[in-house]
Amino acid sequence: MTRYAALFQRLGSEGAFVPFVMLGDPTPEDSLHIIRTLIHAGADALELGVAFSDPVADGPTIQRSHLRALDAGATVDSSLDLIAQIREEFPEVPIGLLIYGNVPFTRGIDRFYEEFAKAGADSILIPDVPVREGQPFISAAEKAGIDPIFIAPARASEATLEGVAAHSKGYIYAVSRDGVTGTERASETTGLREVVENIERFGGAPILLGFGISTPEHVAEAIAAGARGAISGSAITSIIERHCEGEHPKPAKVRDPEALGKELGEFVQAMKAATKQ
Repeated sequence: MTRYAALFQRLGSEGAFVPFVMLGDPTPEDSLHIIRTLIHAGADALELGVAFSDPVADGPTIQRSHLRALDAGATVDSSLDLIAQIREEFPEVPIGLLIYGNVPFTRGIDRFYEEFAKAGADSILIPDVPVREGQPFISAAEKAGIDPIFIAPARASEATLEGVAAHSKGYIYAVSRDGVTGTERASETTGLREVVENIERFGGAPILLGFGISTPEHVAEAIAAGARGAISGSAITSIIERHCEGEHPKPAKVRDPEALGKELGEFVQAMKAATKQ
């Protein structure tokens, strides 16, 4: 049984709360402290980003997290080291990666998936590779024992939804609205049941809702709409950013790790509590 399957079985009717964090933001040491805090506060799984210079699917908040990590020297290799450390500390927590397509193209697709599997990753989502172009990635992922994840857009065609349902193995990343990630534009959680039902028609893995999930009310609405959980990234990244000092291109650092940990812990506890309503 995979870690995702074990998680959803353990949760039963309870929803999963999955935070997104950029590896190495603002420093490798800070990001480890942040991830430990999230898990101890109740996060059920992790979605981790690998810093990239042109993150086209992300809004300004997460774009700045890419820059902070890159300013601190983040690389694919340093990200692999962090994943291995997280896996060693938290052997049962599902770890998903969000990585842009330039990385597997540069490293070689087979090598890429093998490296992340060895580090301890469970799944990889490549946001700039749609399912219609995904077969080489799907084959390499499954060969390495990695679950390929694809995004189900809010207004996708039936062919796209059918492909996403057929090829996403750990979970399906459903988005509640079009656009990029971020809380700079108003979050929208209307019509969530329709989004979930459109995807469920084709079967497939459990559905997690992302984009615009920034409050406990959003999490509760996602679960009520039939999703098995919710992913929140920009809201957490905004908390991290508020506790950082230093601006691009100079490396940033956390001013007060204890204060950051307190705010992050309270946020995750509230978001996780909303999965049980």
